[in-house]
Amino acid sequence: MVLRPVQVNIKALDPARVGRFWAEALGWTTSTAGAATYIAPAGGPLRPDPAAPAVSAISVVPSPEGKTATKNRTHLDLATTSLAHQTELVARLRDLGATPVDLGQGEDVPWVVLADPEGNELCVLEPREIYRDTGPIAAVVVDCAEPRAMARFWGGALDWTVRRATDDIAVLSAADGTGTFLELFRVPGPKTVPDRVHLDLMPYPGEDTTAEVTRLRDLGATVLDLGQGDVPWTCLEDPEGHEFRVLAPLS
Repeated sequence: MVLRPVQVNIKALDPARVGRFWAEALGWTTSTAGAATYIAPAGGPLRPDPAAPAVSAISVVPSPEGKTATKNRTHLDLATTSLAHQTELVARLRDLGATPVDLGQGEDVPWVVLADPEGNELCVLEPREIYRDTGPIAAVVVDCAEPRAMARFWGGALDWTVRRATDDIAVLSAADGTGTFLELFRVPGPKTVPDRVHLDLMPYPGEDTTAEVTRLRDLGATVLDLGQGDVPWTCLEDPEGHEFRVLAPLS
């Protein structure tokens, strides 16, 4: 197993605006390539780090269609180090254009639900010890019908460790326990709209991308033809229809 999630991909009507929001939210820097905006930690690679075991970048790409009223089935949870930090981060995000979102979470939960300037949901978490070493992105959270089954797929797809798997939630992370978590939450109802937020996976340098795609198909993934043409990545869906890509390894 030689794949790992290296970046989060977000579709946007205005990639530059959304990219600026996420760069400010995470304390990262931006770069552009064509119409896409890339966000990565300051001082590091401007694209996914080929040596990193976990998410190390965000790619915001143009889309001709805006987000619908349907909640994204993938969102980011942001980590904080104290209650004061959480309060400061929420205020800063609202100044940057984030808006409060009511997903039925009630008033007693310790996290805050917001949406970025184009409506993509995110959560600002209260400080939690488990996310002490994640960096600003605590977790990539995916809604699903069967967390145990999804854990079997993603546990087989990635060189990550399944930390927990129940009927309601499955949690995966890099083998050393650091970096962003992947969390699979049981949510009623199937996927109904295309994903606006998805994961990009990458083999380590020197590995065979074609062989990895074949292995994913054997695990239950489906290859997608979205009219992408001759590109250095492969579009797939996991067994519940969540889109993701396998990128060519960086040298």
